[in-house]
Amino acid sequence: MYYLNSFLFAVTLLLLSSNVSTALDCKLNNANPLKVAYTISVSRSGGGNFTKIQDAINFIPVNNDQWIRIQISPEIYQEKVTIPQNKPCIFLEGASSRTTKIQWGDHDTTISSPTFTSLSENVVAKGILFQNTYNVPPSYRQNQERMEVKQALAARISGDKSAFYNCGFAGLQDTLFDDHGRHYFHQCYIEGAIDFIFGNGQSIYHNCAVNVTLKEYLPEKDYGYITAQGRNSTDDPSGFVFTSCQFLGSGKAYLGRAYGAFSRVIIVNSVLTDMVEPQGWNAWNHVEHEENIEYAEARCRGAGADTSKRVSWEKHLSVDEVKKFTDSSFIDHDGWIAKLPSVL
Repeated sequence: MYYLNSFLFAVTLLLLSSNVSTALDCKLNNANPLKVAYTISVSRSGGGNFTKIQDAINFIPVNNDQWIRIQISPEIYQEKVTIPQNKPCIFLEGASSRTTKIQWGDHDTTISSPTFTSLSENVVAKGILFQNTYNVPPSYRQNQERMEVKQALAARISGDKSAFYNCGFAGLQDTLFDDHGRHYFHQCYIEGAIDFIFGNGQSIYHNCAVNVTLKEYLPEKDYGYITAQGRNSTDDPSGFVFTSCQFLGSGKAYLGRAYGAFSRVIIVNSVLTDMVEPQGWNAWNHVEHEENIEYAEARCRGAGADTSKRVSWEKHLSVDEVKKFTDSSFIDHDGWIAKLPSVL
């Protein structure tokens, strides 16, 4: 682990930016255990190269083509963070999602409210909690009366080839906007109550904890929704695949509702607790067209895994069909995950 002083690092990045490749594959430094070219540090209390995460991102040159690690000290960062589309090859590394937190309390729209927005390809994050505080105490109470719950995103992930390891995503409505591109979530924690994993991403969630907080924050509601996947045609490769995950929490929630006419969510080898609404799934605005919706469960267990009362249009996949989704090739046919920095 090492740090370049600000002057030398600035000169180095200027040299890199003057000779960048137009290819979107990031170069790995095999001489470094993490396979990153350079490390810069962020500490809110001082002692790093920067005190704000956004300042560190802004410092990286446009079209950078080498993996650069931004090491973030274990503190709470009250800021909105955006990785622009033209800044690939960034590795955000926190100490853990319990101690390295990025928080903000914006709301109202899908595009404007995320605490963290990632628009570029080739982005990795590890050990960070991304949180939108707007809909949760004390923000959601005023004179002891509940304010209206609004869209308040913790994160929007819109770039292809993005991976998150041991990260947390905390919000209430629309927590994680899994927008577009191929994404991999490993041992992550995601919480919310209404459509809190949504979008048109093509993603695998492996060994993640999905926590419904309906009873805790919205006890007046009868049920919530975990996913709202937005696939809109048979040619659309997107879909959310959950493997070896835990679905838990308080209150009742549907596993998903159809944000798109061809919405696709597959849950395999996971634990479903009794918070799962027995019907399991909701067609939302696509009633009478349920044959286009691809919702399926396989080899799940737990009190909520009983499918006897599920909607009649839930799909029953063969062993080969399940394998098609759970195999890494669903998101990694070109081997991009193996090209990421070493994070585990």
